[in-house]
Amino acid sequence: MEKKKIIKVHPAYIAVWASVVAAGHLIPTLPILGTGANFSLANILSPLSGIFFGPITGALCSAIGGFIGSFVSPIPPLLGPFNFLIGTVTAFTTGSIAWSKWPPVKVSVEGNFIFNGGLIVYFIGTILWFTQSAGRNFIWLPIVFYGLGFIAMITGFVLTGRFFASSKKVLKLFAIWLSAFGGLIGGATMGNFFYLVIFNPPAIDLMRLIIVSPLERALFAAAAAAIGLPLLEGLRKIGIPAGPEAEFNRQREEESD
Repeated sequence: MEKKKIIKVHPAYIAVWASVVAAGHLIPTLPILGTGANFSLANILSPLSGIFFGPITGALCSAIGGFIGSFVSPIPPLLGPFNFLIGTVTAFTTGSIAWSKWPPVKVSVEGNFIFNGGLIVYFIGTILWFTQSAGRNFIWLPIVFYGLGFIAMITGFVLTGRFFASSKKVLKLFAIWLSAFGGLIGGATMGNFFYLVIFNPPAIDLMRLIIVSPLERALFAAAAAAIGLPLLEGLRKIGIPAGPEAEFNRQREEESD
């Protein structure tokens, strides 16, 4: 696994954003097919955790916010107090895409392979799908749904670094959407595993998910981009380092010194 730096973020910023994520659980959005549960605004905010603060610190924000949010949500979450795991994986995967450097697989000086964290999430999530009989009997969902997320992730590895550093807002907007889309599907690999374990859904429900799930994540990613870009710029204006561009500029300053 690629060694990710823990981005130096003041604990107060982590606490504030975790509180925002927790509050997001109070606002339901779309129903989750066949579960009786609902997505919430937190599903839009979790990928922003990774984009703002990096994969490790962002995952921490979403973990804290998600755990607290599971107790204040007006609708019982799918996994109860453990529902935070989905948001945590989402934030980690999104951050791994947004803060990545090409290539996603490197070789250390000791000769060991180092993998980007997003690759590991998709690998584990796909394996978990096939551990369940319902998953083995319906291989099309991971092929189509996870495949789209994997394509977005690989594209993000190539483009997001340059796009976040660009002065063009449309490129940054696309970088946020691309990172969030890949990250949301990464988190869905965890959620889908528990969905199989708890509900053992029929093939017809899984067939519907092939169409519904990518559209939902594309919509959530678009909402994350619409919210995230002005927030990213606003945070920087008040002196809060957020987003890959902040780390890029910091590294460039260190190299110039």
